Amino acid sequence: MRVLFNSARAAILTMSLLATGAAFAKDKADITVAVVPKVAVPFFDDCNTGAKEAADKLGVQYQWVVPQNTQGSTQVKIIEDLIARHVDGIAISVNEPKSVEGIIKQAVDAGIAVLTFDSDSANSGRSMYIGTINEAAGETMGKAMAEAIGGEGKVAIVTGQLGASNLNERIAGVKKALEAYPKITIAATEGTEDDLARGVSVTEALLRANPDLKGIFGISQVGGPAVAKVLAEKEFSDRKGVLKVFAFDDLPDTVKGVKDGFIDGIMVQRPVTMGRLAVEHLVAQITGEEKSPADVDTGVTVVTAENLGSYTK
Repeated sequence: MRVLFNSARAAILTMSLLATGAAFAKDKADITVAVVPKVAVPFFDDCNTGAKEAADKLGVQYQWVVPQNTQGSTQVKIIEDLIARHVDGIAISVNEPKSVEGIIKQAVDAGIAVLTFDSDSANSGRSMYIGTINEAAGETMGKAMAEAIGGEGKVAIVTGQLGASNLNERIAGVKKALEAYPKITIAATEGTEDDLARGVSVTEALLRANPDLKGIFGISQVGGPAVAKVLAEKEFSDRKGVLKVFAFDDLPDTVKGVKDGFIDGIMVQRPVTMGRLAVEHLVAQITGEEKSPADVDTGVTVVTAENLGSYTK
């Protein structure tokens, strides 16, 4: 009986090992990865481009799942649905870091590879973060502004969603840089929910309330286009060239703002690279090729009128 029991246990162990090996040997055509941006905006269109190209090249099934708003609960529901659909991997740009911690842990416990890109949730149990080191990018932005306004004066911050971790990291970097310039004061920090119309309204209000404002930081991607649109208005036409503007992301309207003299500099991220690396790393983790994931800094380029035609993403 003991021999039979040991033989049976050995058989079960062998079958288990074979099953595990089969899991790692899973055909890439059967792998499904889902990429979840914050919301539908052009920056994430670039991420989608890079992610889809990688998925096509690797031969895996690909889903691009866009939230209808920036509420954390919306992304939670999306991940719940992806768990129910048994996807193999999820890459997400997080709107509210705390809100998704529990559901990301559930996904990981369910055997799904999960990583973050662009905006992190560091305590969620995700495998890695891919994207800009935002505080460092904010510092670069802050120093550029300080130099542009001669080290003194009032500035304002126009951001996206006030709870977004990546945007708040940029703001922290800006403030850290400005500590070296005690004569620079931050007059206001305003959120836009990454809505252009709201960004225009916020900027108009800032300029009316602060006629002596010397600079505006466009922390999220709508900041640059919003400020450029306002400075093109007749009411604020005298502020062109006087008000120094630094923004994030090279959207067409932001690039046009540099060409037209409304924007002094852009902190250009690498969204196509983010999307491509997100899918590549997910697949490597799913297949077992990547066993010790580490965060990846995709970098940032400072783009001005001087290098507008020569920078690369």
